[in-house]
Amino acid sequence: MTRGSAHWWFVGPALFLMIVILLMPIGIAGVLSFTNYSLGNAGADWVGLDNYEKIFTRSTYEKMFGATFRYVFVVVPLSVGLGLGAALLINSTKRFGDLYKTIYFLPVMAALIAMAIVWEFALHPTVGIVNSTLERGCGSVLETWSWYAHGCERGFPLWLTDRDYAIWTVAFIGIWQGFGFNMVLYLAGLTSVPRELYHAAEMDGARTAWDRFRLVTWPMLGPTTVFVVTISVIRSFQVFDTVEAFYPQGGGPSKSVYVMMFAIYEKAIQQNLMGIGAAITVVFLAFVMFLTLIQRWLIERRVHYT
Repeated sequence: MTRGSAHWWFVGPALFLMIVILLMPIGIAGVLSFTNYSLGNAGADWVGLDNYEKIFTRSTYEKMFGATFRYVFVVVPLSVGLGLGAALLINSTKRFGDLYKTIYFLPVMAALIAMAIVWEFALHPTVGIVNSTLERGCGSVLETWSWYAHGCERGFPLWLTDRDYAIWTVAFIGIWQGFGFNMVLYLAGLTSVPRELYHAAEMDGARTAWDRFRLVTWPMLGPTTVFVVTISVIRSFQVFDTVEAFYPQGGGPSKSVYVMMFAIYEKAIQQNLMGIGAAITVVFLAFVMFLTLIQRWLIERRVHYT
């Protein structure tokens, strides 16, 4: 073994695994996205950009993009904000901090399929605890709310079967399940903030907790926030378990919860349309790659200016 080729013996296994495990499946999906291949067929016809034209022109896939982006735009900011708020509260508490961490992190550790079944019972229109609790509040001061008064008069929403509420209900469950993970990431970021900065800020006139957060905590959490937002966006695009548990035969009422991962599963697995399923997968990977590049640019920009 010569000195010039020695490095290949070290990086070779990693390169081989990267090609076989990561790049090869992406390449296969990319090739299949230009065909009408189905499992069981001896061959496939080359259809070019027809699959992509269907994705960006047909109303079904328009609903897919709409449901996906509505879910992402609701879940990401709320799960990030709640995760940050929970981390700040736990970091400032003197007692029961570990207990709070465990409670908030429980939804992350729980099997989402099992939790989806629990939520399905809780949101049942007649025997579910949510509507039962809301009905008990009728006649109280809460009846002054127009939405609540309307529910008292005509019944509360069918959370999972009404197309006007289904995507927001699934998004609420996504927030419930995801903000504990973001809390842990923010807690790790808070531990890296030097305490001397708070003392220096206090000497410079930062007397209130808001001033300390605005001048010290939030700027120091910049890299953590970029990472948390990126991970939250990717996890939100990957939502599948909840939708499949609630709506195994379709994307909810009027396709209102027809998210991208479920569309891939429906087309490629249920309908055996591997070509269109691969095309949706490529579009999904393009979104993820775009977000990754944005994260890298933001981090490098921050490092450059600091």
